[in-house]
Amino acid sequence: MTSQGGARQPKYQRIADALRTAIQSGEYGPGDRLPGENDLMATYEVARMTARQALAVLQNEGLAEARKGAGVFVRAFRPLRRRGVQRLAQEQWGSGRSIWSADTEDRELVVDQIDVREEGASDRVADALGVPPGTPVWARGRRFVLDGKPVLFATSHLPADVVGESAITQVDTGPGGTYARLAELGHEPVHFREEVRSRMPSTAEAERLSLSMGTPVIQIVRTAFAQGGRAVEVNEMTLDSASYVLEYDFDA
Repeated sequence: MTSQGGARQPKYQRIADALRTAIQSGEYGPGDRLPGENDLMATYEVARMTARQALAVLQNEGLAEARKGAGVFVRAFRPLRRRGVQRLAQEQWGSGRSIWSADTEDRELVVDQIDVREEGASDRVADALGVPPGTPVWARGRRFVLDGKPVLFATSHLPADVVGESAITQVDTGPGGTYARLAELGHEPVHFREEVRSRMPSTAEAERLSLSMGTPVIQIVRTAFAQGGRAVEVNEMTLDSASYVLEYDFDA
């Protein structure tokens, strides 16, 4: 196989392709150890650096993970299917269930690094909420850890004049979460807009999500609107791209 310009595909890429095919065919299953650098050097007659680069490709793609002193293994983590439409249905949060339960099913979810504070709206947040910069808002930051793996962190901003002294300003918002409390306050979300983009993470983001080198993140910015069109929340979410499948199911 040749790449653009007629140059042959690099040896490390061909090795990575072969290993990827073996993983996808089931030859190596979740949790299995992949051939090490010495094995690849002998099998493909390549230098150690080439073997190392091949394994790094699979790690960067999220297919494999290195375990110190043990080798490189097929990643056992099952991707999280984020159902973008169903998870925001009123029947979900309106019945007291967290919108995250639509994604996690029966898997262990831990929410940590919770930070709730009042602050002035930044230009970006003010623009999304349709208020002047500096307007008081409540910010709710948290990280989501699934089966022991950090998969997402998010910060919601809500107008202070809407949420006031409600449970939204507390660490525990109660059954149904923020949207159920907004409904009780007379600002029930009736429409959502999500903007999705992919980018490389900052060093701090990579550390917070325990990302392998070269793994991009998915950024989702969701704005919730109440009846009459007022924006009552803007939520900025940063997802580990290797941990998620984004699913959108809707009628034609």
